[in-house]
Formats: sequence, structure tokens, C-alpha cells
Amino acid sequence: MTKTIEFSIRSIDFDENYVPADNTRLTTNFANLARGETRQQNLRNALSMINNRFNSLIHWDNESGDRYAVRLKIISIDLNIADQSTKTAFPLIEMLQTEIHDTLTDALIPGVTGNSLSSYVRDYDFSVVLAAHKASGVGTSVPVDFGDLHGDLFKSLLNSDVYKTHFRKPPVICISASSSKIYEQTGNAHPVLGVEYRQNDFSLTDSYFLKTGLKPRFFMPPNSSAPFAFYFTGDLANDYSNLELASTIATMETFQRIYRPEIYNANSVAGRRYQPSLNHQDYSLTQVVYDREERSRLGVDQGKFAKEQLIEPFQHVLSQWARENAHR
Repeated sequence: MTKTIEFSIRSIDFDENYVPADNTRLTTNFANLARGETRQQNLRNALSMINNRFNSLIHWDNESGDRYAVRLKIISIDLNIADQSTKTAFPLIEMLQTEIHDTLTDALIPGVTGNSLSSYVRDYDFSVVLAAHKASGVGTSVPVDFGDLHGDLFKSLLNSDVYKTHFRKPPVICISASSSKIYEQTGNAHPVLGVEYRQNDFSLTDSYFLKTGLKPRFFMPPNSSAPFAFYFTGDLANDYSNLELASTIATMETFQRIYRPEIYNANSVAGRRYQPSLNHQDYSLTQVVYDREERSRLGVDQGKFAKEQLIEPFQHVLSQWARENAHR
């Protein structure tokens, strides 16, 4: 190929002083919290919720309940398309990386990347491609190649030298369980992940992440109100330490309690057989302002941006790269 595709990684601290850059995807949970008149109080409240939740999960040798603090970095991954004369950088993915500060020993313990993953190509697939497919009236539920490009790019990223240089382990992506599926408890339980659930069928999101090489399991952590979907490679329960898993749960449960309080800040706990619902009325609100309507609207806008800035101008390059990548 005359053109090459490579990845580059940037990072910035996510703390109470964080201000989104102009090129930050505003649908990301962390960017949504960091705007408006209440931005700094929003950030303080959210970070406090994360730390409190982490300490409740890692409660042994932690009598006062404040031994640990979770530090977060925003990881920005650019897709660089280059030939002999030009180089184009496209903002492919943003996600959070955790780090745990043990205030007792003053140790800094590496956490997990993948938290709050946000992808322009995923926005394009769900907000542009899938919407057009449904409007066309075609019989199949999704296009045959739905998610292929996103999956190929993600797997290539994880196999790249730049990813392996920055991160010790593959990512863990923790998101809300699908409201279209029914989940049933199993007899399996983990001290941090909690009680495992199994679903009655793969959701569209599950199938989409399978193309990235990530498989799902579903757990309801101790004192949570509903199960979460965890996407990972390898062995979730054994490849990651309790501290690493707790950092992901504390971070993503906080965002879900803010973003989907009907499910994750509900006043009742999921039973043995459970189906999430955003129509549930018995829930509490957090002290964090979050514009859920704007997030949905921006998802469409950013899907169109990906179409105009990446998919259409580089369609031939991406297709050729995907064909070559498939034989590696």
C-alpha cells in the first residue's frame, strides 16, 4: 500500500480542573460533566462518588473507608493515514485509564484502560449506517458487514506496538446491560465483580463488540442495583486484580448512576430474573448535572462527522487496509 495506517496516543488528567479541548468528543461522559455553570462541582461530586465506591468495594485493611483514591486519565487515540505527501489524523477513540493511589503506602498502582470508551466509528455505525438500514425497510436487522471496520481497527490497535508500549493489559469495557434482554442469576459469585448473570440472547451491542475480539460477561457488584456488561479478552476474573476490577466498577457505576439512574441508582435491587428498564420510576437522582438529551443528539452529529471526515474520503484506503489486515 502507498498509504499506511497507524495509531498515536495522547493523554490528559481527568480531575476537577479538567476542561474539554475543542476536538474532544462531547458525547463522552467525562466531557458532558465538565461543561456549564456547575462544571467544577459536577467533577468534584463525580470523582468523590468514584472514590467512595472504590473504597466500599476494597474494604479490607481499610477501616476508615478512605484508604484509596482513583486517579483518571483521558486517553485519546488518533488514527493516522499517511502517504508520501500527506498525513491525516482522525480522532478515533477516547477512553479513561484508572490508577489507584494507596494513601497508606503512598503507592501508585496501575489500573485498567477502556473505561467510558467512546468511538466516532461506532457513532457512525449506530447513528448513520443502522438508521439508514432500518429506514430502507430491508429484511435483515443489521447490514451484513455491520461493525466490521470498527472491529478491524480496534483489534489492530490492541495488537499495535503503540498500545503495548502504553498499556500493560488489554482493555475492559464496562457498560449498561441491554434493556432489550432478560438476565438471570447464576450460582457464580466473585468478591468484587459480584453475582454473575446470564442473558437469554446476545444483544446487538454484544455482537458488535465480538467483532472487536471482546466477549461479554454480566455481573452485579456488591451493593449495586443492577448487573453490568463487561467486555474483555482472556479471563476477566483472573487476568485482572481486585484493585483493577474495582477501579473499573467504581468509575463506570458512577457514570451509570448519573446517566441511567432509572437502572443504576434505582431504589430496588435486581432480582434473580431481571430486565433493565429506563421507564422504571423508583429511583434517586445524584447531585450531578448531566444532559442526556444532548448526548443522544451529539451522537448523531458525530456519526455524520465520521462519515464526512473519515469514511467517505478514505473509503478505498480503509477497504484495502481491511483486506490486507484480514490475511495477517
